[in-house]
Amino acid sequence: MIQLVVSVLLYFVIFFGIAFILNMLLRKTWLMAFIYPIIVIMIVDDMGTAEYIKHPGEAFSEAASRLMNVTPVDIVILSAGFAGTIVSGIVIKILRKSGYQMF
Repeated sequence: MIQLVVSVLLYFVIFFGIAFILNMLLRKTWLMAFIYPIIVIMIVDDMGTAEYIKHPGEAFSEAASRLMNVTPVDIVILSAGFAGTIVSGIVIKILRKSGYQMF
């Protein structure tokens, strides 16, 4: 149970930070929220990215089957990462509205 709480907090903070920095550099507020599903597939599928180019039919079917076998605990942890990207977008919007030009 402690590992779940630590993992949820860690994924939230890591993806909040990555999304915040990406938003600051590229000035695209919701970019990380759109990229996050690709990152989740890369975490879950356990195969190289080149497999999607070499053998697309097999790779996508394997990724879909592994995505369907994700446990509820993993779903909670990955959802915390997605929540971190959403909260980062909200914080960036608030900072820009408050007049911070660098964000």
